[in-house]
Amino acid sequence: MSRAILQVMIRGRVQGVGYRAWVEYQATASGLEGWVRNRRDGSVEALFAGAPTHVADMVALCRHGPPSARVDSVTSETASADELNLRGVGEKFSVLPTA
Repeated sequence: MSRAILQVMIRGRVQGVGYRAWVEYQATASGLEGWVRNRRDGSVEALFAGAPTHVADMVALCRHGPPSARVDSVTSETASADELNLRGVGEKFSVLPTA
């Protein structure tokens, strides 16, 4: 089975609205591995790893976010397994500290 790893940047009103918790819930429910974190510039950054269709579906969900969010843009690029290692030891999906 093939595996995709994408790093995603989400911009808009995405901090202070439960966006990270929403991403963690959605990604875990989809069986994805990875992490999510706030950025000091007000954006949210995430990394998703798993079946290509599940990763693509998650990126599509990020374009809408939770009800209180306003997503202005979502960009993604291919990432490596090295970036996946930022998650917590023993965790499938992590919420990381702000970067």
